[in-house]
Amino acid sequence: MTTLLFTHPASLGHVTPDGHPERIDRIRAINQILSSEHFAALTRRAAPLGRDEDILHAHAVEHLERIRAVAPAEGYEYLDPDTVMSPGSLEAALRAVGAATAAVDAVFGGEADNAFCALRPPGHHAETRRAMGFCLFNQAAIAAHHARHRHGAERVAVIDFDVHHGNGTQDIFWSDAGMFYGSTHQMPLYPGTGSVQETGVGNIVNAPLRAGDGGAEFREAMSSVILPALDGFMPDLVVVSAGFDAHHRDPLGSLRLTEEDFAWVTLKLMEAAEVHCGGRLVSVLEGGYDLQGLAASVGTHVQALMHGNAGEANDFTNDDEDDF
Repeated sequence: MTTLLFTHPASLGHVTPDGHPERIDRIRAINQILSSEHFAALTRRAAPLGRDEDILHAHAVEHLERIRAVAPAEGYEYLDPDTVMSPGSLEAALRAVGAATAAVDAVFGGEADNAFCALRPPGHHAETRRAMGFCLFNQAAIAAHHARHRHGAERVAVIDFDVHHGNGTQDIFWSDAGMFYGSTHQMPLYPGTGSVQETGVGNIVNAPLRAGDGGAEFREAMSSVILPALDGFMPDLVVVSAGFDAHHRDPLGSLRLTEEDFAWVTLKLMEAAEVHCGGRLVSVLEGGYDLQGLAASVGTHVQALMHGNAGEANDFTNDDEDDF
């Protein structure tokens, strides 16, 4: 298998205030783990800048105009109590968009079987007309629409295993039968959406979990709810909103997943992509705020993408966050 890794130094330019969980150190931890010998075979690409036309397939023009208008020349600009921009945030967000669309181009063009986009800020809370939850633009939804407009994909699925529900992706896809959104997430938890009753036009499938649920409950929700619905949808592309804050160490949630659970779901989604769309899969980073848990989980996720197996999760474990 050929796996592409998209990164860019601009992710380090999105500076958040001291104590903010969505911080530069997240990318440093990921960069360190992916620089190890386990990932020497990764093909690495610098993320291009995302294009306005791609953003506007998923977001209203007034949303794009507002993000550009409020981007500060110095200091911070708060879009809500949790979502902040610094002078480097706009480029970082545009590079995250560009990575997602370039990854779609690569898998449709046969350059790679799959791709992982290791950039920030995350995106799945960004709605059609609103930035929120640390997110400015919705990379997963933009990637899905790019597949439609650039490559003629008729059906694109986004599968989200972040601990928080991707209200933004659900909002953007709500009335679009050619787009599928499936999510496991803790409930109740921010942002308060994601009940099983939220079904769009039959294209939204939510499988909420309860605080304290672990791998058994997660795998059951995926196996009995999300994966069968994905098979029924028969996607031309699978996009993964890869949030790792359902990890048992994460401070922003109360699920109990391990690195092995993230490897398992990655392999299951790869199997579905192989059956329905020639293996085409694009994964974009969402949450994950404990640095050790994030690094180890990303390591197993990318190991699975590269080799089609779970590898050894312990290979990517580092007990000292100071190393990041």
